[in-house]
Amino acid sequence: MQTKATALNGVIDKYVSALQFVPESEYILKTSPARWSRKEILGHLVDSAQNNIRRFIVAQYDERSKIVYDQDKWVGLANYQNYPLPDLISLWYLLNKHICHILQLMPDEMAKRRTETEEVHTIEWLVDDYIRHLLHHLHQVLEMEPVPYP
Repeated sequence: MQTKATALNGVIDKYVSALQFVPESEYILKTSPARWSRKEILGHLVDSAQNNIRRFIVAQYDERSKIVYDQDKWVGLANYQNYPLPDLISLWYLLNKHICHILQLMPDEMAKRRTETEEVHTIEWLVDDYIRHLLHHLHQVLEMEPVPYP
């Protein structure tokens, strides 16, 4: 899992400064009441990191782990729209650094362990999916070329 930890570390180090240069006025803009602002998307990435930390740990010791979450409820209840932006960026950065730490410590044989979200997948698949998901949303927040995500 060292390679995946290195890949994730590269992503977060590449994008953290760009996130800090987006003005708060752009972060809080909502194109419609039903859509997330860029700040709420970043909050969603914080929630995703928290839930995936749990998945990556629990799947290593529990053969029947199942961790799901309601992303809209998490974003709404955390009220990311009113969260201090510098703290939100720092939280996103530190949670992802923690994921890198977990992946660096994970023995390679654990990568094939299975866990359930909405479907059953290996830890390795979840890590790859996590990175794709992260890039998809970072490109939304930073208004870059879209990264497709299922």
